Amino acid sequence: MRWRHPPVYRPLVDLSTMEERHILVTYRLDRATVQEMCAQLEPDLMSAIRHPTGIPPLVQVLSVLHFLASGSFQTTVAMASGMCQPMFYNVLSRVLPALLKHMRSYIVFPQVEDLPTVKGDFYALGHIPNIIGVIDGRHVAFVPPRRNKQVYRNRKSYHSMNVQMEGDRTHLRPPEGQIPVPPSDRCPLYNSLKKVCQIIMACRMLHTLALRRQVPFLQEDGPYVGLVAAVEPVDSEEEEAEEEDIDNQNNIIMQYFQ
Repeated sequence: MRWRHPPVYRPLVDLSTMEERHILVTYRLDRATVQEMCAQLEPDLMSAIRHPTGIPPLVQVLSVLHFLASGSFQTTVAMASGMCQPMFYNVLSRVLPALLKHMRSYIVFPQVEDLPTVKGDFYALGHIPNIIGVIDGRHVAFVPPRRNKQVYRNRKSYHSMNVQMEGDRTHLRPPEGQIPVPPSDRCPLYNSLKKVCQIIMACRMLHTLALRRQVPFLQEDGPYVGLVAAVEPVDSEEEEAEEEDIDNQNNIIMQYFQ
């Protein structure tokens, strides 16, 4: 008769035992925001806990937030959350669609009546008139599907999804970011094309949520000091360069934005 060892279950991650700072560093959201998000997604995640060893909705949400906030591998996040990698893969496949059901509540475009306010916000930022938005792009590396691989090869000779982001003044953030964008060419996403798109949209949605809730951005080695870096003394050469930049900016404004 073959002897079977009883299953060993890792302890699941528990939000109630975490300090607020640890929550901010690990999930890039505060406790209240995480709990509200869990309550919002719970109806879509309850079916996964019918089995005696099912993962509670809160643990599902925490594990996916950790994955999106860290950009780490699924195995690493799964172990930190108290589950195995195949189980986390199933959790990720459930939480991402549930999260994106509420995307329209967080990612919105300004309406015509909002444009004067948007222009005023941008003018206060850089003194350039008539700006209604900013746009930028990024190549998000991923493992391409077997068919039509050449379609996803970029000019730097690796496979990527070309992502375009748009935003207004209220959604600007320095490169460090709140919820990081998906990894670059150094750490490609090992997911299907559909899931790569879901991860990108989920990161954008959570980034907007963190800014809307004014969640402080903390790092392992200390707090992030705000949207503007600490002011350092400048020498005369830097002052001259700044004056030249201001002149160039004024010339651009006169030529293109009046």
